[in-house]
Amino acid sequence: MQNKLIKLVAKSARHSKNQIVGAVRPASYLKDLSQQQVGTGKTVLITGASSGLGEGMARLFASLGYNLAICARRTDRLEHLKSEMMDKYPDIRVEYQALDVSDYDTVFQIFDAFADDFGSIERVVVNAGIGDSRRIGKGHFETNRRTADVNFVAALAQCEAAMNIFRAQNSGHLVVISSMSAMRGLPRHLTTYGASKAGLAHLAEGIRADMLLTNLPIKVSTIYPGYIRTEINEGSKPLPFEVDTDTGTKAIVAAIEAGVDEACVPSLPWSMVSHAMKHLPLQVMNKLS
Repeated sequence: MQNKLIKLVAKSARHSKNQIVGAVRPASYLKDLSQQQVGTGKTVLITGASSGLGEGMARLFASLGYNLAICARRTDRLEHLKSEMMDKYPDIRVEYQALDVSDYDTVFQIFDAFADDFGSIERVVVNAGIGDSRRIGKGHFETNRRTADVNFVAALAQCEAAMNIFRAQNSGHLVVISSMSAMRGLPRHLTTYGASKAGLAHLAEGIRADMLLTNLPIKVSTIYPGYIRTEINEGSKPLPFEVDTDTGTKAIVAAIEAGVDEACVPSLPWSMVSHAMKHLPLQVMNKLS
């Protein structure tokens, strides 16, 4: 199946007007940024930082010299991460707060508290999300509603809270973590998940458009991760082009640091896969998904 996907991607990519030129080598790029300590004196706020991509990003941003404002539901894991990062990088500051992003009022309170505490927030990474969706019409509305709520409505609250801070500062970088599943309507358990991530991507693009319209110096980046193996999906069957957490988070942080508007990560092969996904017939997408 993976060989078939490779052939389809290659065939579709030949018709693409967008060429992948000089794809960034994340590890090398981040090594240079670490030597420069580009994050010194800056703070990045990350939701869903207790595990998976959020935790991985927090570790990498700390290595670049950033102060960390981290939040998630599991404070024991945040405390452990704080202790480890401060021991390893004594020049940075790490603070954490318990946060269930579906509690919208608390999202605003926590974000504002971090901004007051650190003095400014240079970057917010809207990362918290869930993937527990089910087939439509099979009696799982509440499961699908919860996924749509956390991945889109709660993300909207995070974007609102972040942009409130950035507008007051007249600076900032909003990053949303979408998914390659957002590229196309997908069947089975991916339907609601993909739709929620597509909604988030369009939300970010709309905010980016508004920043251009109003000429405000606020950056907005949308990241589309491919299949990245984390503890959340441990034990599941191997997926096409999947990478481990370390490889995946390096690709994500490298794209963020590069200040991209949008990026599929890792860039190869997902930049080409994204084009294929948008143009292949649904019958073929059903087989590949």
